Amino acid sequence: MSGTLVSTLTWWARNIPDQLAIDFDGDVVTYRQLESWADGIAADLVAAGVGRGDRVALVGQNSLEWCAATLGALKLGAVVAPFNHRMVARELAGLLEDCEPTVVYGDDALRERLEEARREQPGVVLKSFQSDVRSLRDGTHAPVVPPVSDVSETAAIVYTSGTTGKPKGVIFTHATIAGEMHEWSLMEPILPNGFRPLLVLPLFTAAGLVWGLFRTILHGGTLLLQPRFDPARALRVLADQKVTTFTGPPILFEQVAAQPGFAEADLTSLTTAHVGGARVPVDLLASWQRKGVSLRQIYGQTEIGGSATVMPRDEAMEHPEKCGWGGAFTRIRVVDPEGVDCPPGTPGQILLRGPGMMPGYWRNEEATRTTIVDGWLHTGDMGILDERGYLTFVDRMKDMIISGGLNISPTEIENVLQEMPGIEEVAVIAVEDAKFGETPAALIKADGPIDPADVVAHCNERMADYKVPRYVVLLDEALPRMASGKIAKRDLKATYADLPRTHGKVR
Repeated sequence: MSGTLVSTLTWWARNIPDQLAIDFDGDVVTYRQLESWADGIAADLVAAGVGRGDRVALVGQNSLEWCAATLGALKLGAVVAPFNHRMVARELAGLLEDCEPTVVYGDDALRERLEEARREQPGVVLKSFQSDVRSLRDGTHAPVVPPVSDVSETAAIVYTSGTTGKPKGVIFTHATIAGEMHEWSLMEPILPNGFRPLLVLPLFTAAGLVWGLFRTILHGGTLLLQPRFDPARALRVLADQKVTTFTGPPILFEQVAAQPGFAEADLTSLTTAHVGGARVPVDLLASWQRKGVSLRQIYGQTEIGGSATVMPRDEAMEHPEKCGWGGAFTRIRVVDPEGVDCPPGTPGQILLRGPGMMPGYWRNEEATRTTIVDGWLHTGDMGILDERGYLTFVDRMKDMIISGGLNISPTEIENVLQEMPGIEEVAVIAVEDAKFGETPAALIKADGPIDPADVVAHCNERMADYKVPRYVVLLDEALPRMASGKIAKRDLKATYADLPRTHGKVR
């Protein structure tokens, strides 16, 4: 393979110049316009001292300017490094120190925070999405010829959510991105220039940058980008804009399905609906199935490119807990602590290998060595393969609760509790226990009054007694979530670290 990601932008700008490349909530840009806009940004970055291999950071909410700045940087062979715009100055400073960008693009509303973050690196150039990028949108800019780059060069650094500690920068190369998208085009056929994904997740995530922006540009499609997730607006776009692809955690699909008008909405164009980050409740599957949409469980990590496997369409309803058996080029293993493959039905660590696998973490050789061993990505997740090789995700190994020497999966308990009427959201975490070392605690957001004793009784009827939560905390507000839509368990563990001393056990 030769060429880079922006080679496809130039290709489509010449072949389908008037097709919409991005529709940002009604504000649209064609491939011809986006190509010229990126050229203008690239020239502006050259004037700021950016060259091949230099990093360009982006800190801001979803916008056309965010997308254009990303593509402009790639035209120079630079490396884009998106940051979570919700981070405080101290957190942003840590990422600036890690990737050392030459230029940082930011929203005007974040200027003061970014100024504070770069205090130790005054040489970093701050640019504005609202002025520096937007001012280059109109007009015709001289084409910028990208440097001859090796496809193994870094295209992007996507930082992990930091659920287990300091965020690590996952390296995406031009080859890993193109290779993964080629694999998925074999498994999820896309009509030429007919790819129309709805993106409501943040662009700074792998789901946004790689599976939203990059995948759309590679296929010459139209990205239907939203500023943020609004379920009522999402339903209107799904129905009116002929969306073909919608991906996210179950909560997105739950909230869309709860909207007035869902039953009447025309969703016949939606051919691909992938759900990840948590198990899909059977009733949620059924509600979308009645609309002719098959919700299919995916599994993956940023380190494998985002998604590694998806359940086949004809089996998703029958086996909602399973995530498929890999891809055309992606392989899955489940191994014991000694690295020996587990027999079918036996839990172990999930190992992955495929075209989207990262070459490593940015400037973190130690973490790379412990994560990629003998060519396999060690995910840190527990899973089970059945006799046919279908994967069931069990839980994060670091989230497993060890009570009296017995392993307990929080996800298993959460799945049981989600079947209980009245429970909207639930997270199960480990808390200290004088007798058993650790014991499960359930943090619940309900839609009305609920008795903790009933929660325990519900679990007692459905699982072994050692798995039953001994603490039940009823919350008035929704559970905190990360940008990916997953529940922020690290935050919950910190908030409720003293739970055994503030709450009594439920008998």
